Amino acid sequence: MTTNPLLDFSSLPRFDAIRPEHVAPAIDELLGRYQSLIDALTASADVPTWDGFAAPITDMGEQLGRAWGVVGHLHSVNDIPAWREAYNTTLPRITSFYSALGQNLALFAKYRALRDSAEYATLSPARQRILDHEVRDFRLSGAELPEDRKPRFKEIQEELAALSTRFSENVLDATNAFAEYITDEALLAGLPDDSIEAARDAAQRDERDGWKFTLHMPSYLPVMQYAANRDLRARMYRAYATRASEFDEASRDNSPLIDRIVALRNEEAAMLGFGSFAELSMVPKMADTPEQVLAFLHDLATRARPHGQRDLDELRAFARNEFGLDELQPWDMAWASEKLRGYRYSFSEQDVKQYFPEPKVLQGLFRVVEGLYGVSIRADTAPVWHPDVRFFRIERHGPSGMETVGQFYLDLYARDTKRGGAWMDDAITRRTIPGGVQTPVAYLNCNFPSPVGERDGKPRPATFTHDDVITLFHESGHGLHHLLTRVDDLPVSGINGVEWDAVELPSQFMENFCWEWDVLSGMTAHVDTGEPLPRALYDKMIAARNFQSGMQTLRQLEFSLFDLRMHHDFVPGGARSMLQLLDEVRDEVSVMRPPAWNRFPQSFSHIFSGGYAAGYYSYKWAEVLSADAFEAFEEAREHTGSVLDTETGRRFWDEVLAVGGSRPALESFIAFRGRAPRPDALLRHSGMVAA
Repeated sequence: MTTNPLLDFSSLPRFDAIRPEHVAPAIDELLGRYQSLIDALTASADVPTWDGFAAPITDMGEQLGRAWGVVGHLHSVNDIPAWREAYNTTLPRITSFYSALGQNLALFAKYRALRDSAEYATLSPARQRILDHEVRDFRLSGAELPEDRKPRFKEIQEELAALSTRFSENVLDATNAFAEYITDEALLAGLPDDSIEAARDAAQRDERDGWKFTLHMPSYLPVMQYAANRDLRARMYRAYATRASEFDEASRDNSPLIDRIVALRNEEAAMLGFGSFAELSMVPKMADTPEQVLAFLHDLATRARPHGQRDLDELRAFARNEFGLDELQPWDMAWASEKLRGYRYSFSEQDVKQYFPEPKVLQGLFRVVEGLYGVSIRADTAPVWHPDVRFFRIERHGPSGMETVGQFYLDLYARDTKRGGAWMDDAITRRTIPGGVQTPVAYLNCNFPSPVGERDGKPRPATFTHDDVITLFHESGHGLHHLLTRVDDLPVSGINGVEWDAVELPSQFMENFCWEWDVLSGMTAHVDTGEPLPRALYDKMIAARNFQSGMQTLRQLEFSLFDLRMHHDFVPGGARSMLQLLDEVRDEVSVMRPPAWNRFPQSFSHIFSGGYAAGYYSYKWAEVLSADAFEAFEEAREHTGSVLDTETGRRFWDEVLAVGGSRPALESFIAFRGRAPRPDALLRHSGMVAA
């Protein structure tokens, strides 16, 4: 066994042994090995073949990708100073290497020669697609630039990588820097008991009296939804809305980073001959042009805006009539909406939350996966990075008994050292190796509230809101896309090679099951009584499913349009500021305007540090696909009585999940659905057309 655990690829990552001091030596060694291989392959006079050229590059690339993937993962889930330093110190070398690799003309020539050779016609469609992607990506990496322009292109990649990392760290640091300590119990009026208990525990950990509230979602959101004290909500909202901006510590201000990131992306696109970064970003996506996406978004906005305006008018009237709020402020929105939901549908999210204790939720999720795909999910053991992390194995019956399909880590709870949001990432990707098939492994990460308090002398399980449950199903959909692949060529296995605007299809597809009675009835038990979710409460949830869906849709469209226009027709430092661009977008689609001091873009990590630049529209684009795909299960229910239809699930696995990126996503959708996608199901699910 190697002395550096990051260089051990024999099995799962050795999280019990990996330390920050292992990073630089391991990455340096792998970079050296990789470079030596590239040098040897490009110097060879041999005609490139798949086995002699493409396969060894894939093998070596996987080792570097796996090692750096572990480092990046630990930077995300355990962002302590030592890991941050190890990551940031090594990041420039990684970025520089990949940038140089993408511009290596000799390597590019070898790939083109293999793609143009007689062997290409004999390769599987998956391998042909890999070679097509390689040639495309070399061009997008600047391989065909004049030699005197390549150093500048490489500088851009290195600076963008550093800026994106710093953006994310600034958001996390700004989130952690704020705390609202309360000693007057009267200010807690309206807050749920579990939120109060968690706040008391947080204060005690700081050796303070009273209660501590933070900007992490499990603490922040209950205040905004339930706190009766308007001043408390206003203070929390302002702190959240101005994170990492000029209203924060200067060292954490992301404003100059945004201008620099967008300017560098524009420069990169121009060097490659594109009119904008958005045009460049469309090359590997389903959508063809930014104009096509803008038309799609504006069409949805036209349909949604009347619904959104109606939602806001109703909320304003309710707040005025019931609470005397003549002017509804942004820090009133979640609170008043929760009151209106309770008034209209006679329940609150807090009522529902008591029926979703974590053990039952996981059982319900696993039941859905097992029912759809004929697999089994079992608890497993592996070294982990935090005591709260669990590990599971997916199995299915094979010719010689139970066979492992894949494994996954589950990290559910929020921590100060963990970046916000929820995400899936790959640890190991399925591929053919000597002696068989390497099975995939995934990370599933959320930021839910951890358990607080006791029941009958034992720790009380964490309880999740229905939105939390939807988030868990969403990330599990990404995980299943990675884990249930049957493609054995790594570059198009699982989520690899899937068009970015189609990658949300399996995740958003899974969300739909969270609204089905035959799913929820089996995954709920009141945390105190054990009683299942009452049918009457479920019926209220369904009645409220599209509560304020117009405003929610417009909010997502605002984000999508801002992102796309920021990367298509915005010039940093020009006559129009970023905030003026955002105002233009809001003039088009928004019905509720935040205060002038709101600095949402400064914490918009998705597009400035999360890979969604000029691609945030993907959520809505893929939602059309996912709603249409789920409609096939609704159609099956007409005959079987349940959306958990194994036959339809098998087809979805065969035609969508199993094929990964080995063929265009549109072909996979048509193979499953028998036709091109239509928006009807999404509009119906969103309550914008009659069922």
